[in-house]
Order: sequence, then structure tokens, then C-alpha cells
Amino acid sequence: MDPNNKYTSKYLDIPNTPPVPIWLWIELYFTFTYGKPELSSDVLRSGGSIQVSIDVTNSGKNGGKETVQSYTRDLVGSVTRPIKELKGFQQLTLKPGETRKVQFTITPDDLRFYDKDLNYRTEPGDFRGILGGSSAVTDYVQFTLQ
Repeated sequence: MDPNNKYTSKYLDIPNTPPVPIWLWIELYFTFTYGKPELSSDVLRSGGSIQVSIDVTNSGKNGGKETVQSYTRDLVGSVTRPIKELKGFQQLTLKPGETRKVQFTITPDDLRFYDKDLNYRTEPGDFRGILGGSSAVTDYVQFTLQ
């Protein structure tokens, strides 16, 4: 790096992630295992609702709290949408070995957004429901809004 060259970065380019993620420290004391997410129906109709649920197990040696998060993703929209949108969360306290089913309700109102004309609306199409302990979760269920 040449400090006199105005086109050379004066900053060190490194990843913007912590060297040891916080979840790794938490995992030393608390371990929670997630099952596969499940849908009550793979079709969501106007005025209706569907439930997405998942089993959460405390597979560690200590009792602890876990925050289960619910995200949705619109696969194709008329405007660019976020990859994941947080729609809800529930906090559980589980004893070692305890399993509990966590359920979230999704309605068409949960899938509303502002279109290019700033109208707050829904669009029919395919969506994903994503449940887990963080936004890094990749396992999902897919449903269609009609």
C-alpha cells in the first residue's frame, strides 16, 4: 500500500463479521435443535390464514430461553422486496430435553407491501415461510397466495 497514492485505499479491507459469532458462545451453554417447518395448507386465500409451525428442542445440558423467529419471502414481486421480512417471534423457556411446537399464523395482511405507486397491497404469488433461531436459517416451506 502506497500512502502517497491517492487511489490506494487507506483502510484495511477485511470482512465485517465478528471473529467469533455470538451464537457460538451461546452454543457452549445452550443448544436448541429445530425440526422441519410445517404448513397447515400450501394455499393462502384472501381473507384466510395458514399456520406455519416448527418443533424446538432444548438438546443442551442446561435449561434456557430461545427466541423463535418467523420470516416470509416474496419470491416474485412487481417491486424488489427484501430477501427475508421478520413477521413475528416467540420466546420459549425450555428444560433440557424438552420439545415444544411453536406456531405462527400468516394472513394476507402479513404479506402487504407498498407497490411502485405507493399503494399498500398484496400480490398473488409464491412465498416462503422461514422459521428458526436467527435470520441465517435457510430451511423453509413454500405456499401460494391466491
